Amino acid sequence: MAQEQRRAVGRDAMTVAGPGTAAEAAQITAFWQRLGLPGLIDVHTHFMPENVLAKVWAYFDAAGPLIGREWGITYREDEAERLAVLRGFGVRAFTSMLYPHKAGMAEWLNGWAAEFAARTPDCLHTATFFPEPGAGRYVAEAIHGGARVFKAHLQVGGYDPTDPLLDEVWGLLAERGIPVVTHCGSGPAPGKHTGPGPIGEVMARHPTLPLIVAHLGLPEYAEFLDLAAAYPAVHLDTTMAFTEFTERHSPFPVELRPRLLELGDRILLGTDYPNIPYPYLHALDSLARLDLGDAWLRAVCYQNAARLFQG
Repeated sequence: MAQEQRRAVGRDAMTVAGPGTAAEAAQITAFWQRLGLPGLIDVHTHFMPENVLAKVWAYFDAAGPLIGREWGITYREDEAERLAVLRGFGVRAFTSMLYPHKAGMAEWLNGWAAEFAARTPDCLHTATFFPEPGAGRYVAEAIHGGARVFKAHLQVGGYDPTDPLLDEVWGLLAERGIPVVTHCGSGPAPGKHTGPGPIGEVMARHPTLPLIVAHLGLPEYAEFLDLAAAYPAVHLDTTMAFTEFTERHSPFPVELRPRLLELGDRILLGTDYPNIPYPYLHALDSLARLDLGDAWLRAVCYQNAARLFQG
């Protein structure tokens, strides 16, 4: 589609298509139908136990130190409504990204995620881990129970991905070919173990690990594109990248856009729904405004994830 048509799908439409409304759903449906897709696959969405999600939202409301600025939650609804809205957008598969911030949480979160996946068949069964004794055991149990994707949050967890307590975990994920969405970039605030260095060491040890770098690794975009170029198993998700909210503080360099095309088969749609400070529609419009072509959009919004998670 022409660039003018793409803009009509998104930014201008947002003035009339409020978040979560039938109008927004219609605009999003028009986006993927125009591309000839059966819908969208979003590899970075959050569903958590209600008490955990409430604490996450409270942290965002307070603009905590890992956020540092006002960050409204656009889709602050109960679980059933959040699922209905996402499905109304035509999202055919999604994740329940959840993560511990201390030892002793991960196994309990995995139990909840298994139950959520059992009652939510369009959710890719998601699990997580933390560097602690027994991590290899409960990750193996999650895999045996059907986990198809894992989440690692180095910023919130504050841990070193090269910790020996995680050696077995990375090895299992690499051996089984199970993707792990990892917040390893230093945005929106750097952590002690964020940046391309620590996770790069993990890839050097486990070069077949299907790593999905969350947020395109912002703000270290170039470095994480380099990591993907070096390791064919590395993917990147688009979560919050290119949006006006992110571009104000961590703009994606225009000169790097050709690299998005070069790695077009390993870039995946992610949004951070529901924890985003703008409508879902804007995330799609931000991708379209890159003007990288319909084939690229089809790959990013559906085909790459369908291939990665096939079977």
